[in-house]
Amino acid sequence: MNNSRRRFLKQAMLASAAAAVAPNLLMARPRFAAANERVNLACIGIGNRGGEIIRDLYATGLANIVALCDVDMGAPHTQNVLKQFPNVPRFQDFRQLFDKMGNEIDAVSIGVPDHSHFPITMHAMALGKHVYVEKPMARTFNEVELMMKAAEKYNKVVTQMGNQGHSEANYFQFKAWVDAGIIKDVTAITAHMNSPRRWHGWDPNIKSFPPAEPIPDTLDWDLWHSAIADQHDYNKDFINGQWRCWYDFGMGALGDWGAHIIDTAHQFLDLGLPYEVECTKATGHNDFFFPMSSTIVFKFPKRKRMPALDITWYDGLDNLPPIPEGYGVSGLDPNIPPPSTGELEPVKLNPGKIIYGKELTFKGGSHGSTLSIIPEEKAKEMASQLPEVPQSPSNHFANFLKACKGEEETRSPFSVAGPLSQVFSLGVLAQKLNTKLEFDRKKKVITNNELANQLLVGPPPRKGWEQYYQV
Repeated sequence: MNNSRRRFLKQAMLASAAAAVAPNLLMARPRFAAANERVNLACIGIGNRGGEIIRDLYATGLANIVALCDVDMGAPHTQNVLKQFPNVPRFQDFRQLFDKMGNEIDAVSIGVPDHSHFPITMHAMALGKHVYVEKPMARTFNEVELMMKAAEKYNKVVTQMGNQGHSEANYFQFKAWVDAGIIKDVTAITAHMNSPRRWHGWDPNIKSFPPAEPIPDTLDWDLWHSAIADQHDYNKDFINGQWRCWYDFGMGALGDWGAHIIDTAHQFLDLGLPYEVECTKATGHNDFFFPMSSTIVFKFPKRKRMPALDITWYDGLDNLPPIPEGYGVSGLDPNIPPPSTGELEPVKLNPGKIIYGKELTFKGGSHGSTLSIIPEEKAKEMASQLPEVPQSPSNHFANFLKACKGEEETRSPFSVAGPLSQVFSLGVLAQKLNTKLEFDRKKKVITNNELANQLLVGPPPRKGWEQYYQV
């Protein structure tokens, strides 16, 4: 065992020990807004995607925005939200927000980089605050596990992961078609996201992280790292969506789009966790940022009356999946936001999935896009047998806020979104190590790779942040 690996394993063991003895946060009873009340919402992460979440939650008419928080309140991308809510109290540190305004808050929205989802969510839940957190739930497998356990402990707290298509047409159609036996005996799913990614122009022969640059005056770079102990020198390629490119901060294309593509199949086909994950293609693999192209195979076992199923994930401009005969045109739902490159560039195949059952094959897009039976002749033959699909009573944002009022149940609570997010964590581990991982679904451990198993936990948190790792 080399020194770096020995040092990592030692740090991981120390992290587990710290989590075991860390003090718990004070538990508080959640408050549910009355029928004629709006939900008092604090918003943590107010620029870029975080700002979009705030505007969508506010547009429901069900929320009062009572606090705004961001590690860089002076950044250009925060200004639209600050102008929209000029008289709302502002904070740079989420812990100060909770300390000073905890009694005035019912719920929080969390729209920050993946590596910061976990501590903010854990703090909010322990204080009895309902949580809307962007997808994926967290960066590491263990963080998601702890978030699920916290949701069970604080079982009156409403939780929702922000895969907004999970409240749209595809959700209700998929459920109705499974219930009616239209979607059945599925043995394979192809999931594909072949649009340009932020790192596609970078050099995969990189030997170190990018060089240090001056930290913007308004940015708290130390706090940006959240619970990460091993801090990085500031570089513009770590912020404003660029964090998604790096294993240390983000979850790549899989974590970004997987929750919009395989979410309904994962839930309604009762997939749970895979028993094997293999990265079979990793073009431009390096130790720092995600591959230019990836193929990842997830193997799920037989479940009750459902057969074993493989999901094969394809990303990268040159890594399109096999397309079945009669596929037709790749459609794109006009409601789907552009990829995190900032613009939707022309691609040969739009993000989506192909679902292979014993008797029928389906194609679908991402987010709320509905499925179609292919080829078209088969779709026409089946038209009279298709069940009526109910309309969504609320979009994802209204669903969360109505749940905070006790009027609905969230459609992507941590009990549903957690195992899905853990699938992504396992996939990213297979990418990072460019290997095959064998996974014990009951014990939730990787059995064939010691380093990968330690990475399920990740490195230890920095001093002062250990409390979040104890439920």
